Amino acid sequence: MKIQNITKIISAIIGVLAAFFLLRIIGTGDDDIKMAATMGDFSTVSPLVELARIVLLITISVTLIFTFLGLFSDSAKLKKAALSVGMFLVVIAISYVLSDGVETPLKDGDVLSANASKWVGTGIRTFYILALVAISLMFFSGVTKIIKK
Repeated sequence: MKIQNITKIISAIIGVLAAFFLLRIIGTGDDDIKMAATMGDFSTVSPLVELARIVLLITISVTLIFTFLGLFSDSAKLKKAALSVGMFLVVIAISYVLSDGVETPLKDGDVLSANASKWVGTGIRTFYILALVAISLMFFSGVTKIIKK
């Protein structure tokens, strides 16, 4: 049996299960679900949520497996991927060094620790650096195309 046929069968089974759970939720109705949720009963919605988690786990697993199989089959691809990951880690390290952490009170009364605050700043700075690099590369590519013509 081909892998394509197995994939189709598994997809059909997941689709039928999802449709069944969705129809069950729709048939129960919003008010009943809300009332049951206030008493801690999530049995109507939980199967669909668990199915979504299983599908997400399968998708991530298959993606990682085939990505690593593709990378390890060619040493040039592996070297390029390792270089890209290394450059990304350098950007994160630079962002971490540039960030400062300050204890911050939150709206719900909790306090965001200085370390967590520093990591939030790191994420924001990483985004800005990568966005700047992407915009610069698009600009450089456009200018290069204009000059070549």
